[in-house]
Amino acid sequence: MVKHVKLGKSDISVNPIGLGTNAVGGHNLYPNMLDEEQGKNVVRTALDNGINLLDTAFIYGPKRSEELIGEVIREYNREDVVVATKAAHKFVGNDTVMDNSPAFLKQGVEDALKRLQTDYIDLFYIHFPDEDTPKAEAVGALKELKDQGKIRSIGVSNFSLDQLKEANQDGYVDVLQGEYNLLKRDAEKTYFPYTSENNITFIPYFPLESGLLAGKYDKDSTFSDLRADNPNFQGQQFLDNLEKIDKVREIADKYGEEVAHIVLAWYFTQPSVDVIIPGAKRPDQVLSNQRAAEISLSEEDVKKISDIFA
Repeated sequence: MVKHVKLGKSDISVNPIGLGTNAVGGHNLYPNMLDEEQGKNVVRTALDNGINLLDTAFIYGPKRSEELIGEVIREYNREDVVVATKAAHKFVGNDTVMDNSPAFLKQGVEDALKRLQTDYIDLFYIHFPDEDTPKAEAVGALKELKDQGKIRSIGVSNFSLDQLKEANQDGYVDVLQGEYNLLKRDAEKTYFPYTSENNITFIPYFPLESGLLAGKYDKDSTFSDLRADNPNFQGQQFLDNLEKIDKVREIADKYGEEVAHIVLAWYFTQPSVDVIIPGAKRPDQVLSNQRAAEISLSEEDVKKISDIFA
């Protein structure tokens, strides 16, 4: 039985492995690639097997991911599910702008509640910072919603350290979600000292760098989706990354585990990384991701992996 962890200063307990759901109804992110019924089965598989944190957002779809998750969670005891969602994107004509104004965030929560068919959201994030709204004011609006019982905890995503500090000036922020993986390790210096000290859970997104760190690809792999623009998937850098992953494969073989499980288990050795939300397009991937929370890496192997990706 995997031990549950708390989200920041909240009383919300979650399995350390959650489910990132941008491939559940995220048609704008994966054009012509997603089957909605399979997406719903991915969510069911997670909930049926002890994963209780579902991470979605307005912009996945847009809206469709929240709607599909709303349909599924009606089949379960609501108290057994921890739903995290996010808002900030606003469509103005053909442009997408970020809005953190209290009025926009409050409306964003109301709209998400309808799509999710629920009367509260467990964790609500400001998805991206805007340029104008004072961050303490934005978080203050979410605190009002928390006091009203519409949300249970407060998160921010993609905030700089200064924006995070401003957002957390009254100690209301429970979770920071940011990009972090073995190929992108800035957070260790930038955020971890602050999040650790302030009891803020750091949840990394793209923990497997869109499958690259799962050891899925070889030198002949080609990409036509969001990976096509990522330097980690291009030219010599891609080949160098494959070499590093081969070194992790040697460690994984020693444990009798898959590369992805070892990589995810490594994150749990980092300060304030208590929860990981790998995505999944298929039910079997959900079950596979769970394994990471059960692996205990030796100190020597933690250091080895760190050095490979230094």
